[in-house]
This record gives sequence, C-alpha cells and structure tokens, in this order.
Amino acid sequence: MPKREEKDIFDLMDEWIREMEEEFERIEREFMRGFRGKGEGIRQFGPYVYGFRITVGPDGVPKIEEFGNVRKIRGKPMISEEREPLADVIEKGDEIKVVAEVPGVNKEDIKVKVTNGGKKLVITAKSEDRQYYKEIDLPAEVDEKAAKANFKNGVLEITLKKKASSSDSGVDIKVE
Repeated sequence: MPKREEKDIFDLMDEWIREMEEEFERIEREFMRGFRGKGEGIRQFGPYVYGFRITVGPDGVPKIEEFGNVRKIRGKPMISEEREPLADVIEKGDEIKVVAEVPGVNKEDIKVKVTNGGKKLVITAKSEDRQYYKEIDLPAEVDEKAAKANFKNGVLEITLKKKASSSDSGVDIKVE
C-alpha cells in the first residue's frame, strides 16, 4: 500500500489561498453578470468587500475567518448590504476583550449588546453608506452590567468582565 504524502502547513495555506482566489473570481463573474442586463430592476450594492484571515491556534489547527459583505448561501455567493467586521477575542484573566474594525461609522451609529445570558456579543453599526453586523460567541459567560466600550479611529474595543462562578468549592451534601 503506498504511503500517504503529508502536507505541511505552507502547502495547505497555498492550497486554501488558491481555492479562495478561484472562488472570488467566480463570485466576481457572477456579480458582474447581474449588471449586464437592460438596466431595469438592477440594484447597485456599492462596493463589495471580501477578505479572510488565517490563524493557527495553540492546538496547531489552522482557523479561517472570513469578513466582508460576500457570503456563500446554499453554494451561491450573495452580496449583502451588511458587512461582517473582522474581530479579535482576547481572553486574559477575568476579562474578555473584543476588538472589531468598523471604519466609516460614527460612535453614535454603533450598538453593542450582550445576549444569550452573557454568552454572546452582537455588534451592529449603521450609517448612511455602511452597515456592519457581527455575532460573537464568547469563551465565557460575562457580566453585562460591567461591560465597557470605546470607539476611536474605526476600531471598537469592548471590555467584558467574566461572571464570577457562584461556587468553585461546591456544596457539601450531608450523607445520611
């Protein structure tokens, strides 16, 4: 039986980048096809944005995170008016920091909400020409009352405090 050839991380990354480039070219062709009609009923979306980031976690497994307003729904590319911003989740001690890029909006246009019992963060932003939407599953339950958010130069930084566990030592049960 022939030995299966293993690929290193750089070969995998080259393969993913090649696949993404092919997919992006296909999306672009399909998108442009929509503008070749008679001009009736064609809705212009403005710019379309697509990007991805590849990171390797401590377990050595690569993670691909997509961002922008191009999504694949049932195998077809769909252009949305809402962009998904690039966001980082940093867990340190009893804090969780979320840093999201939302350029082109004002502080007043941004809404940040903790949902699902402190387990999910939802970021929405809407201005005249830009819309953003992102749901982030948090690595731990947070206290929504202790949350703080800052916005400067298109970067939104949210600091969340982890909820204190009710009882780390457990509860003694009397054996009868």
